[in-house]
Amino acid sequence: MKKREFVKNCLMGAGVITACPALLHGSPSRHVKERNYRLALFQEESAKGIMCRICPNECVLKEGELSECRNRIVRNGKLYTMAYGNPCAINLDPVEKKPLYHFMPSTITFSIATAGCNLACLNCQNWTISQTSPDKTRNSDLMPGSVISNAHNYQCKSISYTYSEPITFYEYVFDSATLARQSGLRNILVSNGYINTEPLLKLSSVIDAANIDLKSFNDKTYIKLTGGKLEPVLETLKILKEEQVWLEITNLVVPEWTDKMDEIREMCKWLYSNGFSDTPLHFSRFTPMYKLEQLPPTPVSILNRAWEIAREEGINHVYIGNVPGTHACDTFCDKCGEKVVERRGYTITANNIENGRCKFCNSVISGVWE
Repeated sequence: MKKREFVKNCLMGAGVITACPALLHGSPSRHVKERNYRLALFQEESAKGIMCRICPNECVLKEGELSECRNRIVRNGKLYTMAYGNPCAINLDPVEKKPLYHFMPSTITFSIATAGCNLACLNCQNWTISQTSPDKTRNSDLMPGSVISNAHNYQCKSISYTYSEPITFYEYVFDSATLARQSGLRNILVSNGYINTEPLLKLSSVIDAANIDLKSFNDKTYIKLTGGKLEPVLETLKILKEEQVWLEITNLVVPEWTDKMDEIREMCKWLYSNGFSDTPLHFSRFTPMYKLEQLPPTPVSILNRAWEIAREEGINHVYIGNVPGTHACDTFCDKCGEKVVERRGYTITANNIENGRCKFCNSVISGVWE
């Protein structure tokens, strides 16, 4: 397939979460090479072993032990990442697929992921790469410099660190994002937000936009569903806002788990009271997956009610994802009520925003629209 045709197909949503042959460098392999081992950032010695301080799991590891995210290992008394320059997923995506509806619309983003995740979500849609380690996936050889050159070659405007969990391949993300910034590309973090404050502040210096999964607003549910806690994710949202990273939030509504309307209302109240009224909120439909295959898809009526509650609680831009044909994927001016962006799938069919303002009443529409 010719490059121009391939890019066009990706913009129309034809991309998949696998490594496209057209984007691979070298021969894909399951072997983790010596060059893929890099000294890990944010580590410290403790009486029981080497502690990883990237995320709230704070794994303490002895020689040869793997972290909970499955891509950090202690060798010769030091912590190393095995996930550097060896992505197992590479693709071109419309930025709307992240989902980001208020950030550089209709542009292509170069998406990469390595194996590993610091949570263990029962409903994970990418569990074949998130719940394993880099030595068990089919990887490509793509160092940060090659990530940048590929992104430019395929006419991308940004790089997305996505699919599995970019916090677990932190060093690869940071180095790639730093080079991307220098070359005029934007950086997008698609993450569960389960990260400690100091690493997040460092990463925020090179990240332009983020979509964070706020998986529940009940701490007990968070632990049972994901293995993590709620509070660190809420702190991540606050820090990203303070650091002026463009932010959008996704809440996957899982039947019997996160479909309780009182908790959804409580979440929306928290978002409003903490200054997130203009932060786009995406309610996403659950599809039976991984360890929750026995559950049904989320009823559309539940998603519609969640949308109504968010609007009642003052969230200005609310969307419903994974439901074809819904009008809840369009953007409306929160001042005059006119439709300013119309979408069909990942494609924008009408855009009435000029210089970041509503064409009809000249009010500012929150986002990064250039």
